Amino acid sequence: MPRSKIAGIGMYVPEKVVTNNELKQYMDTDDQWIQERTGIQERHYAHRTEETTTTMAVEAATIAIHRAGISAGDIDFIVFATLSPDYYFPGCGVLLQRAMKMKEIGALDVRNQCSGFLYALSVADQFIKTGMYKNILVVGSEKHSFGLDFTTRGRNISVIFGDGAGAVVLQATEKENCGILSTHLHSDGESAEILAMYNPGTHANHWADKNYAAFDEAEIGQMFMSHAMIDQAQNFPFMDGQSVFKKAVVKFPEVIMEALIKNGYNPSDINLLIPHQANLRISQFVQQKLKLRDDQVYNNIQHYGNTTAASVPIALCEAWQKGMIKEGDLVCLAAFGSGFTWASALLKW
Repeated sequence: MPRSKIAGIGMYVPEKVVTNNELKQYMDTDDQWIQERTGIQERHYAHRTEETTTTMAVEAATIAIHRAGISAGDIDFIVFATLSPDYYFPGCGVLLQRAMKMKEIGALDVRNQCSGFLYALSVADQFIKTGMYKNILVVGSEKHSFGLDFTTRGRNISVIFGDGAGAVVLQATEKENCGILSTHLHSDGESAEILAMYNPGTHANHWADKNYAAFDEAEIGQMFMSHAMIDQAQNFPFMDGQSVFKKAVVKFPEVIMEALIKNGYNPSDINLLIPHQANLRISQFVQQKLKLRDDQVYNNIQHYGNTTAASVPIALCEAWQKGMIKEGDLVCLAAFGSGFTWASALLKW
């Protein structure tokens, strides 16, 4: 059975850069406060009207397809990971297919938040290995800036996130000991609500004091999105940061070791670990636990913030562009996020 390989990779971040100090005009914060808690110095924000999750994905995908030496017409399947789609439905996969004038191929949307790109990569890997598709476009793209609470009330979340997109083209390879060696996916929904965006949703308003049965039809029609939700700032993400941190520093090393053990490697064998860029403190903790050198771990959250499903492909692309990934290198990708979900992938470049 052939393995999947990354034949082309691309990334895109918007031109607008927002520094920590620029956020001071909206909330009670400063550069020191943000850097001490997250390691972030700046992030990129998409143009309010002209850039969307899909348009950024097109930019990244165009580069990846070109580097793979193929055309958009050669892509025969799309896997698109995002938590910030252009529309509630349809998903961004079909919008990307339309924008790039591709054939009437399948388009799958993945909703696994910070782990989304690795889940998408794993799905695409299975399709390549079975021979069902030859050129699969895997995308992670996010436009967070349109949905954040830019007040002191929301600063714990709003200072963390940025916008951007990353993409890869997967193809089959017959080359021995090359490509994606294995992927590993996990979830635990027991604590789903400690990192979530409750509204809009179909849960009969998480914040309501009444039982669902007590609502009449007119009231039910107002539950998906109401003026009360907006007035009470219930349409923004919620995160218990401390609880997320405690879980992440356990599951990150576990899923990395799972990939290494599966393939007979040790942490010292890793040429480059690219973790999801959630928080620089988490990455540093994982590095210390696995006893990795600084040159074995790539972090760029300092300049992009947390771009959720886009963070792993952006970091992977940037590291590759800097010449930090060479043929034959052992590269480990890992992510942890909302759900909770966590995942890893081990690649021989």
